[in-house]
Amino acid sequence: MINITSIEDNFEPKFVKPKLLNFTKDGKKRSWEVVDIHDSVAILLYHLEKDSFILVKQFRPAVYLKNGEGFTYELCAGIVDKDISLKQIAIEEIYEECGYRVELKNIEDISEFYTAVGFAGGRQNLYYCEVDESMKISEGGGLEEEDIEVIYLPISKAKEFIYDTKKVKTPGLMFAFMWFFDNR
Repeated sequence: MINITSIEDNFEPKFVKPKLLNFTKDGKKRSWEVVDIHDSVAILLYHLEKDSFILVKQFRPAVYLKNGEGFTYELCAGIVDKDISLKQIAIEEIYEECGYRVELKNIEDISEFYTAVGFAGGRQNLYYCEVDESMKISEGGGLEEEDIEVIYLPISKAKEFIYDTKKVKTPGLMFAFMWFFDNR
């Protein structure tokens, strides 16, 4: 159970930086509230033996503000906050969140796109990776503060899942599923 104790307007942010962007467009002075955020990576994980996608379910406070629950289904993902390759960050996230040890050669490019373009515009690099039980090293679950639940979604239920509005999910997850069905 989640118990929100307060919501503060003025604080020192750790991961996002609110800013007021002033600009001139067509000779007219304008301003826009934006948030400077980290770019990210996300990985569509396909478990060969289970014929399933591996997703993460976790609490997202911003979603809680909108729906009173806050739990989302997402691809394995993480922010770009280290000076290493994006694929190496993806490998670390797969291990931390889902418990699988993969090699660089297992990470396949899908695409790159921008998220939250109305206020943040963070770039996300999307990858694909196949895993099996021989690669399983731990139960995953993310870092201590993340509290991630690893979910195995059978491929046979993925299209139904995309359209299930009771399950909160990201557009990147739905795009990745459609990529899979078009390319695999």
